[in-house]
Amino acid sequence: MVEKKQMPLLVVEDSDEDFEVLQLLMEEMNVSQPIHRCKTGDNVLDLLYDKTAAAEDPPIRPAVILLDLNLPGTDGREVLEQLKQDESFSTNPIIVFTTSEDPKDIKFCYQKGANGYFIKPVSPEKLERHVHAFVSYWLQVNTLPEWDEVNLIP
Repeated sequence: MVEKKQMPLLVVEDSDEDFEVLQLLMEEMNVSQPIHRCKTGDNVLDLLYDKTAAAEDPPIRPAVILLDLNLPGTDGREVLEQLKQDESFSTNPIIVFTTSEDPKDIKFCYQKGANGYFIKPVSPEKLERHVHAFVSYWLQVNTLPEWDEVNLIP
């Protein structure tokens, strides 16, 4: 079993500025997990479904996926729906982190299996509190199932 501290956090975020702020806040909080970033929904699906990876370099199994909804190409809604319908990824925690306050988006995401929904605050202080809450719960307190490292199935 891979320890959670070694399992990466996958951030799906197209905004360089938002990603840099997240990364900086996580460094300040001493997040030990490697952080992988994808800028589009297509990139995240390519990364997670990489069938061409060598046996010694299998596709990543993120501890948590932090997912923006409004992405170029395949958007976050489609990524969420596809991953939660796939038995290999259905139990992976996916936390939506977006600017959308639309009640339809919130309802859709929970109906499709999102494990959380964070609205990106404009205030730097509120953003720091949100990121701290995310890190504290999802990366430190939450217990993940044991993963079969060969098949990547819980």
